[in-house]
Amino acid sequence: MTQFNLVTGYRRLIWVLCIAVYCLPGFTALYTLPPQDTDLIGSLTVVHTRKEDTLLDVAKLHNIGQKEITISNPGVDRWIPGDRTKIVLPTRYILPDVKRQGIVLNIPEMRMYYFSRLDHQPHSVETFPVSIGRMDWQTPLGKARIIEKTLNPSWRPPESIKQEHAADGDPLPDVVPSGPDNPLGNYAMRLNLPGYLIHSTNKPLGIGMRVTHGCVRMYPSDIETLFPKVNIGTQVQLVNHPVKVGWFADTLYIEVHPPLEEEDVDSSWLQTQAEMLIDEKIAELTVTLDTEQLKTAISEKTGVPVAIGVALED
Repeated sequence: MTQFNLVTGYRRLIWVLCIAVYCLPGFTALYTLPPQDTDLIGSLTVVHTRKEDTLLDVAKLHNIGQKEITISNPGVDRWIPGDRTKIVLPTRYILPDVKRQGIVLNIPEMRMYYFSRLDHQPHSVETFPVSIGRMDWQTPLGKARIIEKTLNPSWRPPESIKQEHAADGDPLPDVVPSGPDNPLGNYAMRLNLPGYLIHSTNKPLGIGMRVTHGCVRMYPSDIETLFPKVNIGTQVQLVNHPVKVGWFADTLYIEVHPPLEEEDVDSSWLQTQAEMLIDEKIAELTVTLDTEQLKTAISEKTGVPVAIGVALED
């Protein structure tokens, strides 16, 4: 194996310095796209609750999903976290290991990434928490594209959803007009997968949970930001990556999320996935791995990137 390339190390270090301003608390989740050999964006932040806060209040304030805030703060009560409780904001992310183009949705992470271009070159990446389909109404995987954008959409619930609501004593009309009672909110982007949308919501507290009938929900303010940037024909990649591995400068990180419940996999499966991804990222570099940190990350599944290795210099 070859030793860690100093040129690569310096390039990553320069990138770290260049994007430092984007990692400061309070900035929007918009980042200059890193070079191809750098995989992390953002930075972890710690805040403290007020007496009246719930964990969900903190999540919404900082543009984080429900599940993200709970798994990254194990042991903190979701409804009564208490006054001055330390809360980790999981606002550092390993980019999904796919082509950095268009919209990428990592289903188990419940997070979307939008890669924009400037003068036909990759330019920036934005990231947003989302809600996805329940176990009985799964959000599909694979490649899709945006085929329609609608402002103030009406909703025509499919027969299956009408039957479900009728069984619960909550019958739906054939058409729900735009307005505050419309679950699509003010913005909708239709995929070429029949029946599936990326849309706003009139129930923002559900963002970051498996609560939809397969569609992808966004915070109203997030889709208001994204909607005008996305063109008809934009590629959408829907992936299932509970384990992500990536480089930042000379340090290797792993980020582990709870797998989808219906997959019924255990920690040994996650370990196998992690080892495979680590081997791909290490390639021919010489790297010292912290196996204990790796085991902890797989066991705890906090969704927070954890340093597990360092590339050795010549």
